[in-house]
Amino acid sequence: MNKIKNIFLLLLLGVVLFYACDDQTGFQNPFLDIDHEELALADNDTLVKFLKSHYYDTSVDSVKTLIDGKTPLFEDDKLETVSAVRNEIDYKLYVYRTRVGDPSPDTDKGFPSIADSVFTKYSGQAIVNGSDLGSSFDSNTNGAWFSYSNLVVRGWSYGFELFKGGYLKKEANGDPFNGPITYLNGGKGVLFIPSGLAYTSINPNNYSRSLVNANLMFYVELLDFVKDTDHDKDGTPSADEDANGDGDLTNDFSDTDRPTLPDYLNPNV
Repeated sequence: MNKIKNIFLLLLLGVVLFYACDDQTGFQNPFLDIDHEELALADNDTLVKFLKSHYYDTSVDSVKTLIDGKTPLFEDDKLETVSAVRNEIDYKLYVYRTRVGDPSPDTDKGFPSIADSVFTKYSGQAIVNGSDLGSSFDSNTNGAWFSYSNLVVRGWSYGFELFKGGYLKKEANGDPFNGPITYLNGGKGVLFIPSGLAYTSINPNNYSRSLVNANLMFYVELLDFVKDTDHDKDGTPSADEDANGDGDLTNDFSDTDRPTLPDYLNPNV
């Protein structure tokens, strides 16, 4: 019995150490009560540092460490700064557009709203120590649909507003579905996202432990999107159900009978 008790205590101690290691171990418990406003400021410093020490290499369509004679991303006129508010915290994310998007005139939907569902190719990497990139942790080279209601990396919603979708390539017989589906001339670029708009520990239900509170970089290509996406099918585009106008659809609740269901998912409002 004592032996079993000792084993149990050792296991318990291991769990405690795993979740409460000090700074010397390099491990940070994502559920620690940290100041996310301060983290947002630190994240922006990290992103600016990264943008000043890297450039976009057009020959390989990739972000590379800055070398003599190249323009750093931070000074490149293709870089856009986007302000966003999430959980009442001000954030900045950065969008590098290699191609805004050039759909055919008869398929041009303009730019997607923050709430529109998007069809995109992507590849994501973590920005490490403000100077290095981790290996790709997620990618899809064929294209995948993402909706505002199930989007984990919230920074995408803000970033994709700066791109246009492409257009569906038609086959020789005029049938676009006869063979592989191919989109042409969609918006293309790179998103640099602060941790508060990515896998933030503010919302521990949606995260990858190794990426919690990490700044992320995504190569993206917007293939298509659903203009005026209406998540609750009530006839009002979800983007128009942002009652307080802060760009966050998850904190608008007009139905007192269902106070936990945001308006954009509530067909009764």
